[in-house]
Amino acid sequence: HEREHDREISELITKHEEEMEKLRAELNKEQQHLLDELRQQMTATHKAEIEQAQLQSQTLHSLELEALRLSLNNMHTSQLELTQSNLRKEKETALVELREMLNDKRAQEVAILQNRHQLEWEKIKEQCLKEKEDL
Repeated sequence: HEREHDREISELITKHEEEMEKLRAELNKEQQHLLDELRQQMTATHKAEIEQAQLQSQTLHSLELEALRLSLNNMHTSQLELTQSNLRKEKETALVELREMLNDKRAQEVAILQNRHQLEWEKIKEQCLKEKEDL
């Protein structure tokens, strides 16, 4: 009876150890499954964070490029306005010089015409006097 009892205890211990081993295996399998899921989630999260960081970097880069473009556009506009102003001043200066030159030329022509007129007047006067004398 004692042997039977020892054998039953031995069987129960063996059965218990087998069940424990089975439970350990299931627990290890479940832990491995949970670890795999956690790794996948972490990988997905990491990938999403990297994509978000890249997107933010691209957005920042785009904003910086836009700011540079606007700055260059403003500089270009300022340069064009300055050039237009300089050209306007040069044109006004050239027009003033041309006007002065034309006025000088006109004054010379007027003087020449007055001289001619004076000479012709004197000639006519002399002719008149000569004709009077002849008469």
